[in-house]
Amino acid sequence: MEIILFHSVYGPRPAVHAAADRLRAAGHQVHVPDLYEGQTAASVEEAREIKDRIGWDELVRRAVAAAAPHSGRGLVYAGFSMGAALAQVLAVADEKARGLLLLHGTYDVPEDASVDGLPVRLHVADPDPFEPDDWLNTWYLAMARVGADVEVHRYRGAGHLYTDPDLDDHDAEAAERTWEASLEFLGGL
Repeated sequence: MEIILFHSVYGPRPAVHAAADRLRAAGHQVHVPDLYEGQTAASVEEAREIKDRIGWDELVRRAVAAAAPHSGRGLVYAGFSMGAALAQVLAVADEKARGLLLLHGTYDVPEDASVDGLPVRLHVADPDPFEPDDWLNTWYLAMARVGADVEVHRYRGAGHLYTDPDLDDHDAEAAERTWEASLEFLGGL
């Protein structure tokens, strides 16, 4: 499977590259674009400053440019938190998308979208201050309305970016369960 994996608001930290290596070890071809042009953040405050300085529209433009050379071949879009939001934006707009793997994040679903049968897996902390229950319910219904085949995996007690071992949110057990389920999902596409 060919996967494009977008980093979180922290930038392309070691955990993103480790995730890509894990996916490659399972036989997948993985592209990890650097949407921050070499910048990474050590704190959430610094991360938000970088994101805000670049701007959402420019991040989307960079994500589209990174995916464009590969999108005609039926990509799986994946991402962490902010990167998951970007992955969702691109997957919903790509009629050849093979799947969508969301780790720690979602985004608004356009009312006019149509993703007939797109396999979608979301892995998220429970509770997650950035993905509250009311929002997740609304998101789930919107994705189902536009035709996605959605499955949500929730991890009780984990922090928001629980798959990153270098952050305080890390939860090793939840991260391992996430990767096992994600590899099973990708293997079934």
